[in-house]
Amino acid sequence: MRLKPGALLRFYSLCGILVQGSQGQFPLTQNVTVVEGGTANLTCRVDQNDNTSLQWSNPAQQTLYFDDKKALRDNRIELVRASWHELSISVSDVSLSDEGQYTCSLFTMPVKTSKAFLTVLGVPEKPQITGFTSPVMEGERMQLTCKTSGSKPAADIRWFKNDKEVKDVKYLKEEDANRKTFTVSSTLDFLADRNDDGAVVSCRVDHESLNSTPQIAMQVLEIHYTPLVKIISSNSWPEEGQSIILTCESKGKPVPEPVLWTKDGGELPDPERMVVNGRVLSISFLNKTDNGTYRCEAKNPIGRNSTEYVLIVHDVFNTLLPTTVIPSLTTATVTTTVALTTSTTTSATAINTRDPNALAGQTGPDHALIGGIVAVVVFVTLCSIILLGRYLARHKGTYLTNEAKGAEDAPDADTAIINAEGSQVNAEEKKEYFI
Repeated sequence: MRLKPGALLRFYSLCGILVQGSQGQFPLTQNVTVVEGGTANLTCRVDQNDNTSLQWSNPAQQTLYFDDKKALRDNRIELVRASWHELSISVSDVSLSDEGQYTCSLFTMPVKTSKAFLTVLGVPEKPQITGFTSPVMEGERMQLTCKTSGSKPAADIRWFKNDKEVKDVKYLKEEDANRKTFTVSSTLDFLADRNDDGAVVSCRVDHESLNSTPQIAMQVLEIHYTPLVKIISSNSWPEEGQSIILTCESKGKPVPEPVLWTKDGGELPDPERMVVNGRVLSISFLNKTDNGTYRCEAKNPIGRNSTEYVLIVHDVFNTLLPTTVIPSLTTATVTTTVALTTSTTTSATAINTRDPNALAGQTGPDHALIGGIVAVVVFVTLCSIILLGRYLARHKGTYLTNEAKGAEDAPDADTAIINAEGSQVNAEEKKEYFI
């Protein structure tokens, strides 16, 4: 049979409509993830529907809703919206057993279906830290374990010490008996140190079900250790006559007992000047006998410790310039009288030196050296003058004595001179000395 062109066109148009309607009648769903105990919303949509029914069924292929009619008696399941284009239901208080593949069916010929997978997240339990015993002695090994159960998928555990993350830890994951959730544990292993006393160790559990709010367990460490001792001096350059205060700082746990001060391995030699007040040693009016090694010792039930301070008392530092005393110079006068024939001549020689006061106001590079030189010159000059004066005095006496010889019985002066012993013969010995 041969179709007319118009009939053939109508046939193709009808086939196109049927194909287009068949493609538009296809259910659309989305996978859903919900936290255990929360509410899951399952939605099935159809863009084009010619009054065909929609149905939701659970993983066990039990019908939950057929259009707007509830099929399964479960108070947790409720209808949200029912129309020719959409069927939405909600499941409240979701448990791990609700997880699985849900099916939306469109009752066409044939029946068309769409799958939606419901994922239920297992919330991890609050973590707990075990293995800590208080107190811990310094140097002992500590093993802290953080554990949490019920997470799905497995939770992540991180360690922190005073907000600083510790990386070197052990991690262990085990599947729970329900074969759905996991128990996770992590171990922190370290040696106790005095710097860890009072530190806060925290274990943090991260999981996608916690909505960026991690669960945290904390433990404050208590470490006992021997005292740490240090001496602080109030005077870095002690001098004679000054005072000094030595403070003994001791830190330990438990708190150290009052400290013990000793000097050179024995008791303090001068309790009147060396006063101990708690941790402070005060020494007044320092002198050279105070030099030595001072020891401060502190102890607690864990042990004892000590430290030493070497005290050296220095001489008093004089900042004044040395003073040079210049002796005053004197003037010496020597007089010599010599008689020649009929005349007598008297001469005096005066030796004058520079005014020593002129040097007093001068300052040089070395006053002590200059003063010493001046003193030596003055001393030598004085000694020379004294020796010369004594020599001249002796010579003058001898001359006067010889001149008097033979003049006692002379009638007049001319005769006395002529008759004087050695008048012409010893004329050569009569000389005048001019100084």
